[in-house]
Amino acid sequence: MSGGGFVIPAETQARQRLASDPATSAWVSANAGSGKTFVLTRRVVRILLSGTPASRILCLTFTKAAAATMSNRIFAELAKWVRLDDATLAAALADYEGGDGRISASRLAAARRLFAEAIETPGGLKIQ
Repeated sequence: MSGGGFVIPAETQARQRLASDPATSAWVSANAGSGKTFVLTRRVVRILLSGTPASRILCLTFTKAAAATMSNRIFAELAKWVRLDDATLAAALADYEGGDGRISASRLAAARRLFAEAIETPGGLKIQ
């Protein structure tokens, strides 16, 4: 992973992956601009990947601007997945979850459906 033209250290990537794991409880606290929204956005995407319906997810932020940023990032990522070829999508999923990048065809198809499910589900994904 890289952001803003710099490479994120492997240890930081591992900590971010752990904090974004929906199977664990995490408290994310850091300075402004350090990646909190990045981690929390990835956590929401991973919750969706785990099979949780979008209508069962509620994200609350302190500001409307933060909610808009988080929503835009989530929907942009899911929209991008619809257009990726299998190998690129598998690499993206491995980046989110770890692993060797060998992802089943059914898992790839499920990941591609997340954008439509998050938008079209009654109640949808709520980020406020």
